[in-house]
Amino acid sequence: MELCNQTLVNHFILIGFSRNLQFSTLLFVMTFILYILTINGNSFLIFTVIVSTKLHTPMYYFLCNLSFLDLCYSSNFVPKLLTDIFSETRSISLAGCLTQMNVGLFLGGSECILLAVMAYDRYIAICFPLYYTIIMSWRVCRYITVIVFIGSFIVSTVPTMIRPLVFCKENILNHYLCEVLALLEVACGDLSFYKITIVVVGIFTLLSPLILILVSYICIIISILKIRSIGGRSKAFSTCASHLTVVLMFFVTIMIVYMGQTSLSFYIKYISLIYAVLTPALNPLIYSLRNNDVKEAFLSNFALRMSML
Repeated sequence: MELCNQTLVNHFILIGFSRNLQFSTLLFVMTFILYILTINGNSFLIFTVIVSTKLHTPMYYFLCNLSFLDLCYSSNFVPKLLTDIFSETRSISLAGCLTQMNVGLFLGGSECILLAVMAYDRYIAICFPLYYTIIMSWRVCRYITVIVFIGSFIVSTVPTMIRPLVFCKENILNHYLCEVLALLEVACGDLSFYKITIVVVGIFTLLSPLILILVSYICIIISILKIRSIGGRSKAFSTCASHLTVVLMFFVTIMIVYMGQTSLSFYIKYISLIYAVLTPALNPLIYSLRNNDVKEAFLSNFALRMSML
C-alpha cells in the first residue's frame, strides 16, 4: 500500500562525469576514438572470418562471436555516453534504462562465458592436438554457442523480468549508464532478492568462467614449457600473456563492481569504463589483428576484390 501512495518514476537523470569543459572534451575524444576502434576492429575481424574459408575453424568462429558481442556491448553504452557528455539534462526514460540494463547484463554474461570457452578451445588445441577436430567439432561448437547465449539470458535477465524493480522515490543515478547496482541504489521495497541474485549470477558468469580460464592457461603454459624451441616458446608465452592481460582486465574490473557490491562512488564509474569502452576496442587487436593468418586472409581477399574492379 505504501508504494501505491507514491509517484512512480518514469525517467532517470544520469549524473555522469564532471562537467568541466577540458575534462569533458578529453573524455569525449578518448571515448570516441576507442568506439571507432571497436567498430572498425571488430567489423574487420567479422568480415575477414566470414569471407575467408581458411579461417572457418572453431577458434575463429568463437573469435567472430566475441567480436559481435563486443560490438553490441559497446554500442549499448557508448553512444548514450557520448551524447550525454556535453548534455545539460542527461536523462533517459525508464523503459530505455531497463532495456540498457538487461541488454548489458545479457551481453556481458555471454562474453564472460565465451571467453572461458575460447580458453578451453585453445587448451584442447595445444594440449590434445590429435583429438581437437573430434572434441571441438562444428556440431559441438554450435551447441556451445546456443548454450552460451540461452544460459546467459536465463541467469542474467530472467530474474529482473520475473520480479521487476520498482522505482518510486529518487530518479538520479550516480552513473553514466544504467547498471543494475546503480538502479538498486534508488529502487523501492525489499532488495535482498536482487542482491542475492547478483551474487549467484556472478558466481555463474564471472567466477566460474574465470577459474576455467586460469586452469586452461595453466595447462597451456605447462604444455608450452615442454617446447624445445626457444623462439616458439617465447612466441607462445607472448600470445598467452597478451590474452590473459585483456581477460583479467575485463574480469577483474567487473568483479570489483559487481561481486564486491561496493557503493557506486566516484572511482567505480571510471573502473566501469575499462570493461564498457576499453576492452571491446582491445579484444580484436589482441586476439586477431596481431594474428598473421587473419592479416594474410584479409590482404588476400582485398587483393582479389581490387583485381576484380
